[in-house]
Amino acid sequence: MWQIAIVLVIYIPLVILAGHYLYHVTMQQKTLLDPVLNRVDHLIFKLSGIKQVDMTGKQYVLVLILSNAFMVFIGYLLLRIQSALFLNPNDINNMEATLSFNTIISFMTNTNLQHYSGESGLSYLSQMLVITFMMFTSAATGYAACMAFCRRLVAKTDTLGNFYVDFVRVITRILIPFSIVVAIILVSQGSPQTLSANETVQTIEGKMQDIALGPIASLESIKHIGTNGGGFNGANSTTPFENPTVISNIVEMLSMMLLPGACVVAFGLMVAYRSKKTIVGKQGLAILGAMSILFLIGLVTCYVAERSGNPIISDLGITQELGSMEGKEMRFGVAQSALFTVVTTAFTTGSVNNMHDTLTPIGGLVPMFNMMLNVVFGGKGVGLMNMMMYVLLTIFIACLMIGRTPQFLGKKIEEKEMKLIALCILIHPAIILLFSGLAVATSAGIAGITNPGAHGLSQVLYEFASSSANNGSGFEGLSDNSTFWNVTTGLAMFFGRYLTIIIQLAIASLLAKKMWHSESVGTLKTDNAMFTFLLVAIVLMIGALTFLPALALGPITEHLQIRS
Repeated sequence: MWQIAIVLVIYIPLVILAGHYLYHVTMQQKTLLDPVLNRVDHLIFKLSGIKQVDMTGKQYVLVLILSNAFMVFIGYLLLRIQSALFLNPNDINNMEATLSFNTIISFMTNTNLQHYSGESGLSYLSQMLVITFMMFTSAATGYAACMAFCRRLVAKTDTLGNFYVDFVRVITRILIPFSIVVAIILVSQGSPQTLSANETVQTIEGKMQDIALGPIASLESIKHIGTNGGGFNGANSTTPFENPTVISNIVEMLSMMLLPGACVVAFGLMVAYRSKKTIVGKQGLAILGAMSILFLIGLVTCYVAERSGNPIISDLGITQELGSMEGKEMRFGVAQSALFTVVTTAFTTGSVNNMHDTLTPIGGLVPMFNMMLNVVFGGKGVGLMNMMMYVLLTIFIACLMIGRTPQFLGKKIEEKEMKLIALCILIHPAIILLFSGLAVATSAGIAGITNPGAHGLSQVLYEFASSSANNGSGFEGLSDNSTFWNVTTGLAMFFGRYLTIIIQLAIASLLAKKMWHSESVGTLKTDNAMFTFLLVAIVLMIGALTFLPALALGPITEHLQIRS
């Protein structure tokens, strides 16, 4: 357990420091990097003709969508013609049309779901110019939307900002510097960073094996810093080149956790920016506390399930003193595998250091439920926005119960906002359950399911939960590189990303335009422990009511079967 505890202890001061830095970047306050990066930003703005003026809500959303659409078009084209371009020493062929559609949507939506193996499906140019590039831009898009949402929510006036300015500043001041540091650490641990072709070597068994090389460390760094998750190799961070040592494993976990948590800290500071009296800000601490409780519940459940072992393996006469080691790396063991599993799905990254398909039924239920909730920290920026929907819902329900007017940060929550909040919360489960139902009801969907019974349904639920939550990890038992799975998961990723962002910015706009009211003795406190526990209860209750029937047919049934 100390392996888990040490990571969490290191994380606490790091997330507070990063949160303060994010706050300064978001509010365009002075930072240590400004003397250099201000000149870089001004050059970018000058060359691209960007005017640093505030946008309306409609302008902000329109620019966000159009800029992402342009990058999708260019990226799709590059994937379709990669065999004819340079930096292709391994002679990789062009990517097929539906797989290109799925891949480009996946990386533009910060999902990084991979229906291909990177080392055999992409040229080095595609790995860098499409995959790595979109890991930066998709993360920056989510963060820009989140900070615009937060600014509009806490401001007494209708303040939004400029998407281009937010987008550029987060790349130059956050993503690039942080990624350089992580990449250097990974290279020091043994991750390759080269443009050399794959090498063929003779193994100790006398057989020949291709060793996949390439610009791995640079992709791995932004993959985790930007909560992207797509691996250079098909086996992701289970491979020693992507994740060589225990140190690299810890660094990758901390990288995944850093910025989503820092966004919450930054929001708390934005709420408390007048007083400047708290390290985190009480409002941010309340939300961070709720996310942490949900995270720890999942972590303990997953660790206990994996440490207890698999009864089927025990029946074969195999001892499980180390826990259920099927699908896990010996150099990480159950503790770091369970922590990595919960981190990557709670922070919706999608990177894996073990095969989730081989987790015990309850161990596999935890990452699936994390993605179904989609608020346990979540991805960079959007996780906080998703949790804020539950914050507003909790305020509305609590105030109705005690006869008070629902109000958050001086703005009243009324009928129009509640309709949009309900719609925003229901979109995610609707995508997962409707597409899952379609998969098990059609021959094209059933053809991809390789496991019978409850585990086969779990694979389907996991695939669409991962797609809609923009996570990208998978149970990997599906034959998912087909027209049906490429198209349906592509649509799930698209709707799961952009519909919610549009609605959330609309909610923030509605609240920003309302008259500001000062707090009174009758105002519900939203920055204390009682509200934190109430928020956790609402999230779990909504999640259970929505997904418990599907989970009962999948991992819960499988658990009962192997225990009987």
